[in-house]
Amino acid sequence: MPAVPGAPSHPPGRLSAPEPGWTTSADVVVIGSGIAGLTAALRLKDSLGDGGTVLVVTKDELAAGSTRWAQGGIAAALGPEDTPAQHEWDTLVAGAGACDAAAVRALVTEGPDAVRELIALGTQFDHDPSGELSLTREGGHHRDRIAHAGGDATGAEIQRALIAAIGRAPEIEVIKRALAVDLVLADDGGVVGVTLHVMGEGQRDGVGLVRARAVVLASGGLGQVFSQTTNPVVSTGDGMALALRAGATLRDLEFVQFHPTVMYLPGATGQQPLISEAVRGEGAFLVDFENQRFMQGVHELADLAPRDVVAKAIMKRMLETGQPHMWLDARHLGADFWERRFPTILATCRSHGVDPVVELIPVAPACHYASGGVRTDLWGRTDLPGLYATGEAACSGVHGANRLASNSLLEGLVFSRRIAQVLPGELRPWAEPRSDDARPAGLVAGAVRPALQELMSTRVGVLRTAQGLAEAAERLVELAGRPATTVDLAAWETTNLVTIASALTAAASAREETRGSHWREDFGDRDDDRWAGHFDTVCADGALLSTFHAAPASDVQRVAGARP
Repeated sequence: MPAVPGAPSHPPGRLSAPEPGWTTSADVVVIGSGIAGLTAALRLKDSLGDGGTVLVVTKDELAAGSTRWAQGGIAAALGPEDTPAQHEWDTLVAGAGACDAAAVRALVTEGPDAVRELIALGTQFDHDPSGELSLTREGGHHRDRIAHAGGDATGAEIQRALIAAIGRAPEIEVIKRALAVDLVLADDGGVVGVTLHVMGEGQRDGVGLVRARAVVLASGGLGQVFSQTTNPVVSTGDGMALALRAGATLRDLEFVQFHPTVMYLPGATGQQPLISEAVRGEGAFLVDFENQRFMQGVHELADLAPRDVVAKAIMKRMLETGQPHMWLDARHLGADFWERRFPTILATCRSHGVDPVVELIPVAPACHYASGGVRTDLWGRTDLPGLYATGEAACSGVHGANRLASNSLLEGLVFSRRIAQVLPGELRPWAEPRSDDARPAGLVAGAVRPALQELMSTRVGVLRTAQGLAEAAERLVELAGRPATTVDLAAWETTNLVTIASALTAAASAREETRGSHWREDFGDRDDDRWAGHFDTVCADGALLSTFHAAPASDVQRVAGARP
């Protein structure tokens, strides 16, 4: 298929910012402090050897990202009746013909050892009465393979263990409360550093330059593009936006996963309470306002169908009934089970006036995860020399059109380890920033953020149409044209959000089908393989361009046979 012009917006080539007032250096800069970033830093510390330097940059505190909010767990073929082949099959099916089969194979085969390494690092997963690792099931999985900690606090426990390990590695430097503003490029287009804005770090205050021989993006997702999301406030797509501005390719941005069971809070915006898929994995089920179980007959796994299937079913029933949400029934699990298995969710629900032990939980889909991101190969390399990406900021090809539940933590773990294997042998020599950076600078007013988020939720959310996407593209141009009068964090973040929203809308407009988490009301469900592939978005001559790349036939046919 030919290149398809995207939303006719003009994102700035770089963010308006003061000249750097301080300078430091490190062999490798890791941007992000979740499971992907901290794993990369710890592994690189060892693989670089004596004398190699690693600097971790985090936008807030080390624990402020998405990892600590992961409730369900981490998926890996650790059970006696499970195999990597079965995990691979479930992942490919959920990905709806848009996975990179080689990336999935790497994930599932290396995943078990990666999880065992987490355990050796000090992560305390839950165990059953016999002392074996406690494994549960989530949507799209045909085996119990989800390891969890603290009942429903898996991400928080993994984050704790990783931060403790960083604390035992004084050779890893950490800069907190720092926004990555833009990548610094050499004359050959390679990455030679990054500019940061640091808030309250003494001598390193304000905008500064970190010179580096490589940069690893592990900056998380884009959830704050939408008005309702499970993502924390720091998830403003910064890493994706700065990579796009520097010339990297973004892939599969249209595949934004909306978690089907997010607690419905009337009128609320921003981060919303997630009701983990593991609750349904333990026996909870969805009902409508007539107390009818509407997932029966929709999918062979019913309430444990892949997330895109469940989210669509909830939205369809909401549209049919005119109701703003559906219900999750977990009353039969009982008080003791709730308190032992889901103490965090129980406390959250009760804090909002709902007791799931005796009441139904109101739920509706909300933005949860970006399956797309900065395009990488199987070793985390981007198309910019010296730039690597991992975790939710990256698109490794693992998730395809719809991420399989609990594969996200595993992806960050596995592919960060892979980066650490190859990066030391690929370190670029120290180089000077190019003398004349001709990329036009710009900045969007921070005040447009609420309008942007509402626009994206209503026009580019769960339900999409050509008309709605066209309206979004036109409105995004208008919002992008509102310049900031003050150079500050709000303006930098909002500019990143507008940039990523424009790229996402471009890809969603170009993909004229329904597949996985991309639901076009003006096109039916997947009915041929012509659209099995990827939309790559680049910034060309100041405008966004999305180009389709068909998936290899071997990848498309991988799930045609019987399940292992």
